[in-house]
Amino acid sequence: MEPYEMGLAIGKRFSAMIERRLEQDPLVRSQLVPFSRTSDGEQLVDDLSATNRSLNAFPRYWDELPLVSFFSQLLLLNLRKEIFPFLPTEVAKARDVNLEAVECSDILVCRPDLTVVAHNEDADVSVEGHAFLLHAVLPHGVSFFAYTYAGELPTCAFGFNSFGVAFTLNAVPLAPSETVRGGVGRNFVSRDLLEAKDFTDALKRIQNPTLSAGHCYNLLDINAKMIFNVETASKQRFTYLQISEAPYFHANMYLRLDVSQQVSNDSSLHREKRAAEMPKNSLEEILAVLGDGSDELYPIYMAGPKLCTLVTVVFDASSRTMTLYHGNPAKSSTLQLEISLDSV
Repeated sequence: MEPYEMGLAIGKRFSAMIERRLEQDPLVRSQLVPFSRTSDGEQLVDDLSATNRSLNAFPRYWDELPLVSFFSQLLLLNLRKEIFPFLPTEVAKARDVNLEAVECSDILVCRPDLTVVAHNEDADVSVEGHAFLLHAVLPHGVSFFAYTYAGELPTCAFGFNSFGVAFTLNAVPLAPSETVRGGVGRNFVSRDLLEAKDFTDALKRIQNPTLSAGHCYNLLDINAKMIFNVETASKQRFTYLQISEAPYFHANMYLRLDVSQQVSNDSSLHREKRAAEMPKNSLEEILAVLGDGSDELYPIYMAGPKLCTLVTVVFDASSRTMTLYHGNPAKSSTLQLEISLDSV
């Protein structure tokens, strides 16, 4: 399927879902749209559009954006995290930046008997019911599965491809002063990652020299049975860690890269502390951690009222499967969907 055809097909199939999401999103129409109509906001959106439309393979990804009548709002949705740091002070104060820093928890372990990336996909409750699993077959031979938020490029969440590369993502907000105006957006980088051939190629795509902000990537090379955690930031900063037998937990703060934090992220600190207290030596124990809600203020598994865990996913290199848990993964009654990593 050609990029334009993909955008057209997604727009036709999911236009109602995309519009509902935009209507329920607490920030797009109340803050991003008004800002985009100011001279400063219009220039920023133009700069971001020019950058992300022109670099490398990005014109192709631009054409994959769903074709809908409200495309301008959809564009703001895809570039929101590159726009937020530049909102006027009075507008920025009106939103809860803590919520933007609470997006996902991961446990990584790489042993001969257990090679898994386990991930909670957390989001604002307005996203619930506005995401879908996309299977795409591209003209140049690669195909992928991607958990896709309605209106956004695949994927700001997780996915895997026919080359044997799988990944999940963690938000790690930078201080506004460290964000590069008009740089490459994270949604375009993660879309590019869906075509990575192996870890080396994935790392090259992640290390885009003109990033606007930063992100955290959990990479699984399915064929080589290797896992890496990669932290990136603007101004060509990155670091990666190869995961070994010791279970590794990552939330929404930089753990190794020396950068300023956007917010004091109490949720990440609490989740990290709770995860450190719990055993993670088997898949069952890992799922118990990701399903933990014992910290009522800052649970690992989120169930509202403002944030929720949309889905939990486990990529298992040994069984070569991706398993989705719709509901608390620690409960045996939770609905599960298993997809072979060879099905692409």
